[in-house]
Amino acid sequence: MRWVSLLVFLAISLGGGLLVGASNMPDDWYRHLAKPWFNPPNWVFGPVWTVLYVLIAVAGWRAYQAGNRRALVAWVVQMALNFLWSPLFFSAHAILPALVVILGMLAAILTFLARTGARDRVAFWCFVPYAVWVSYATLLNAAIWRLNG
Repeated sequence: MRWVSLLVFLAISLGGGLLVGASNMPDDWYRHLAKPWFNPPNWVFGPVWTVLYVLIAVAGWRAYQAGNRRALVAWVVQMALNFLWSPLFFSAHAILPALVVILGMLAAILTFLARTGARDRVAFWCFVPYAVWVSYATLLNAAIWRLNG
């Protein structure tokens, strides 16, 4: 049963990420936005998110296995906000609402880190690259809003 729950977390994270990502791809609107100098090339996002979604799943699974409900709540919140960001930004072209969502996602990620740091170092360290990437993505979202708002 332990490994089945890992597969469930992987399905939620990777499957949800793939579904949301494939349904909300950058379009002509995005290509024509003014972007800051630190905007990465588009090919970076797929590999980075694939690795991150695996780490996110492992961290959530470990919190679940440990019975760390407070961390698991933060995990669910960040996952919901993660899945909301792409449709807002890429499909609805709502840069400012997407910025609000990503700030909430970053807060949930930091909450997860706070709730696992002392209890589960593996879950904590699985989330650190995610926190770094979402911090960068938040800065990128804010810069795009400023340049195009």
